[in-house]
Amino acid sequence: MNIGLTGGIATGKSTVSSMLTTKGALLVDADVIAREVMLPGHPVLAEVTAHFGQHILLEDGTLNRKKLGEIIFRDPEQREALNRITHPAIRQEIRDRTEAYERDYPDRLVVADIPLLLEAREQYSFLEQIVVVYVPRELQIRRLMDRDALTEGQAAARLGSQMDIEAKKKLADIVIDNSGTLDETKQQVDKLWNRMVRV
Repeated sequence: MNIGLTGGIATGKSTVSSMLTTKGALLVDADVIAREVMLPGHPVLAEVTAHFGQHILLEDGTLNRKKLGEIIFRDPEQREALNRITHPAIRQEIRDRTEAYERDYPDRLVVADIPLLLEAREQYSFLEQIVVVYVPRELQIRRLMDRDALTEGQAAARLGSQMDIEAKKKLADIVIDNSGTLDETKQQVDKLWNRMVRV
């Protein structure tokens, strides 16, 4: 059994994924995979370097994230080029790891934690259920301001670059409302666990 876990920025997705792994779920983390494909020796980093040039690498051959960031945040076409190179490889690795876990551990719940899951839903048809970690937009902004020391305008701009949390909520098979206490979130995670895991 597998689920896709997603949400918006500052909704508490990592809190929920941590609760699930504590219970024994196996985690496939898209952010970790995205970093792995940019390590020296990986064909994705070689392709990115071929497109953007050697100047995006540090002397030791690792990616200069700051340098690449400056390019892609300035130029939407270059950001799109980076996504075209990296996203298919990341998606394939998520699928491979999810299927390997399901094959090797048939009695465990596999959680694929994917920030942009609903933005590319058709690419993740192998996921059985979509769980969205939700908080209302106003709370999302407040938490983001507190977490990253941002102004309200900066926080709103970051949220503006993502699919709206209300739209994600509508597309979910299951919603975990993380706007209350940690205990209330845990109760919802327990309920999800009991529903998903063969006891």
